[in-house]
Amino acid sequence: MRSLYNLSIHLMSFGMKVLSLFDSKAKKGVRGRKESLKIVREKIKGKKVLWMHAASLGEYEQGLPVLEKLKEQFPEHKTLVTFFSPSGYENVKKRKQIADAICYLPFDRKKDVKEFVSTFETEIFFTVKYDYWYNLLEELKNRKTKIYVISALFYEHQVFFENYGKWFAKQLQKNIDWFFHQTIKSLALAKKIGLANSTVSGDTRFDRVKQFLERDNHLEFIEEFKADQKLIILGSSWQAEEDIAQVLVKKLPETKIVIAPHDLHRVPHLQRLFPNAILYSSLTNSHIPELSNSQTLIIDSIGKLSKLYSYADLAVVGGGFHSTGLHNILEAAVYGVPVIFGNQYKKNPEADALIEAKGGKSFDDFVAASVFIEEMMKKDLTTEEGEVSYLKEMAKNAGDFVASQPNSTEIILRKIMS
Repeated sequence: MRSLYNLSIHLMSFGMKVLSLFDSKAKKGVRGRKESLKIVREKIKGKKVLWMHAASLGEYEQGLPVLEKLKEQFPEHKTLVTFFSPSGYENVKKRKQIADAICYLPFDRKKDVKEFVSTFETEIFFTVKYDYWYNLLEELKNRKTKIYVISALFYEHQVFFENYGKWFAKQLQKNIDWFFHQTIKSLALAKKIGLANSTVSGDTRFDRVKQFLERDNHLEFIEEFKADQKLIILGSSWQAEEDIAQVLVKKLPETKIVIAPHDLHRVPHLQRLFPNAILYSSLTNSHIPELSNSQTLIIDSIGKLSKLYSYADLAVVGGGFHSTGLHNILEAAVYGVPVIFGNQYKKNPEADALIEAKGGKSFDDFVAASVFIEEMMKKDLTTEEGEVSYLKEMAKNAGDFVASQPNSTEIILRKIMS
């Protein structure tokens, strides 16, 4: 099985190089990996390092609270963050953050991994959720690195639970010091394949989004745009969420709509769908008088969505109506904002939990979601004084749900430092 795994890595590397000839995202990943060794040699060569690996942006946000706390415990150590996906790397490298070095994780070929890892001394390595690279894990363990998985999530159809998956499970048994699971179900599945070094710590994303309540969430022009009307934000939108927006613009003319697409390449398409919409990047102080009379605003820049949600009365979070997968619903829920999303979220247990807490709702298609939102918003507008509308009930439930979650980072740090 090891030979087959190594062959699959070589084929994946070759496939990405071929794909990079036609796909800009793959091209960034291939080019970026050529720079990884250079980056770590320049920034952390020979240093003791705390290393977090994240597949993409969502996992980065999930792991960041743990990395921040580890840095407090080891202030003299350097920090390294690696990514597999360009969407994570390209976004985070532009931010102000605590990492001394940020780069792509090299393809998991033994020679490349050995050369990369030997550049510095890894004290602690952790991967987030379920991104496992077996040659990397083995090389780190051979170097006596402490290795953890935080916010681990096992589910039935992973490779470990197939007839051919015993080798993969054995590698995790041998090389991972401890698994910190999001859910009891994940823990039970892990123990089923012999991963006894496991506990439930919860999801560190709750810790991350709770930090949002302590910062300044002000964004220029949003208060003026919202004025005294209800505001619906369609965050990380794809086609289905944009279809919802088209319905709501017609059915709820007194409600403000903000659309923040997951991919900024969708902005020209959105401008065609909503010809009267304003682009956020075009706003200046001279536009303030007209903002309150505009219904639709398109966010054509990255990094604003988590603050935008603080202004919302309702959020529609993208990705759940197709195979892309649901984006982060907690970024909205933490502000006490009800969340609407599609039903494709099997890798997001927090979605089921939010629905159970009656702070969110899932729908099979955009039509059903649109009808529900329209009815709920209209009923809220006609609620008599002293009554609590369903919208406000959902809002309270969403905020209470996030606030009630345990401090996962604290649980994880206690174990690591024990």
